[in-house]
Amino acid sequence: MTTTAFRRTTESSAATPRAWTRLLPGLALSGALAAAGVALGRIGWLQDHGFSALTLAIVLGMIVGNTVYPLVPRLAAASGAGVNVSKQNLLRLGVVLYGLRLTVQDIGHVGIAGVAIDALVLGSTFALACFIGTRWLGLDRKTAMLIGAGSSICGAAAVMAAEPEVKARAEQVTVAVATVVVFGTLAIFLYPALFQLNQHLELIPGGANGFGIYAGSTIHEVAQVVAAARSVGPDAANSAVIAKMVRVMMLAPFLVMLSAWLARDDKRHANTSTATDQAKGKLAVPWFAFGFVAVVLFNSLQWLPASVVAVTTEIDTALLAMAMAALGLATHFGAIRKAGAKPLLLALILFGWLIVGGALINRWVPALLG
Repeated sequence: MTTTAFRRTTESSAATPRAWTRLLPGLALSGALAAAGVALGRIGWLQDHGFSALTLAIVLGMIVGNTVYPLVPRLAAASGAGVNVSKQNLLRLGVVLYGLRLTVQDIGHVGIAGVAIDALVLGSTFALACFIGTRWLGLDRKTAMLIGAGSSICGAAAVMAAEPEVKARAEQVTVAVATVVVFGTLAIFLYPALFQLNQHLELIPGGANGFGIYAGSTIHEVAQVVAAARSVGPDAANSAVIAKMVRVMMLAPFLVMLSAWLARDDKRHANTSTATDQAKGKLAVPWFAFGFVAVVLFNSLQWLPASVVAVTTEIDTALLAMAMAALGLATHFGAIRKAGAKPLLLALILFGWLIVGGALINRWVPALLG
């Protein structure tokens, strides 16, 4: 080996430890905030009101990012690389491992009607978000898409999963997550009252089970679904969680279709230059979405012991919480204020559609499918 080659090999082997050392401050900070969010998420009162570890982690991240960061610039500079890794790489790994919460058998519990309901709610809500957000409210497309993803699929997790495809800024992601928190929390208190109203009107068939599917197909976060359905009763809670899990499984095909749509749309609006067309029109395949599906299929085989699945699920929650904490650290209140009231208005309109339009879908689909 020549002296030059030896020197390059030595420098290459020494670069890896230095790179990890550069990431450690940000990873440690994101991890500490995530651990605090997970711990707070285990408090009974917060669980009963639908505040998950992910929601609490981003709140803590925003608090630190808007107080300590500005006062200690060296901390922000030292943590930047690790925070970016948490926000991007750990997020993708967390989405993949999220598949351990689901099985293909979950689909059988809600039937074809339940799957059709979830698909119609998802598609209609996201389409409304894009149309109303951009055409009527004048929002930028990225913000409208992220709010639509959070409202139509699974809240903050869907917003975070869609972010790499949309290529949104941190403040746009945070605004979308904030709308999920606001209206998902409102749903926790509203849906038990809607159940009592449905007892008289019988708009949604199937009693507690039918209402549970309605709740699972229309409420934003998994934790919020559980909190709202438990207030109705155990039968509603069981069917609500299954319907919600089927809705979460639709995240992967949604991301693939979103990536394909954005690639085609970028190519259509690209400059006449062939190079520009190729660069903008290239399909960004969300490989982590396929990983999510693979994990769901593997988990459906039930080869892993329940204890291993439980531990891995806890690790997954920690990874997602680190990603949310990192997002909070990268978000500034000034940028959120600039977004104005329009994102909240869009989320409010979508919330109204989920309640009213979702109820109509839950009524008509079972009738049409017999």
